[in-house]
Amino acid sequence: MTGRRFLDTNILLYSISRTPDEAAKRAGAIELLDQPGCCLSVQVLQEFYVQATRASRPDALPHDIAAGLIAAWQRFEVQDNTLAVMRGALEIKAAHGISYWDSAIIAAARALGCGELYTEDLSHGRIVDGVAIIDPFR
Repeated sequence: MTGRRFLDTNILLYSISRTPDEAAKRAGAIELLDQPGCCLSVQVLQEFYVQATRASRPDALPHDIAAGLIAAWQRFEVQDNTLAVMRGALEIKAAHGISYWDSAIIAAARALGCGELYTEDLSHGRIVDGVAIIDPFR
């Protein structure tokens, strides 16, 4: 694996948070987004859009701003949703008991050759198929 780092949806969402109690996470997320070697997947961008524009979100973004952020984040390498990624996700789910959607994130990270997955949704320090899980907010 290379020095690439894969960013999960929660990193993108924290980067736009205006909630005062998430200020430290926002700063950390922005710092991660400014580092070289960041990677994403189409799934992450889709999840970001859905959550960031959700009507029940107190600081919901309008479509044009969310779409603009997604366009800006396309400067990173982005893994497409492919049959190979889906098959990898199914294998990871079966072998490690991780939810399908989290397994798909790991499979996308692995497909891009990322050695690290930054997320707060999985166990910090765990290594799954060569991808180290890192919770940058702990």
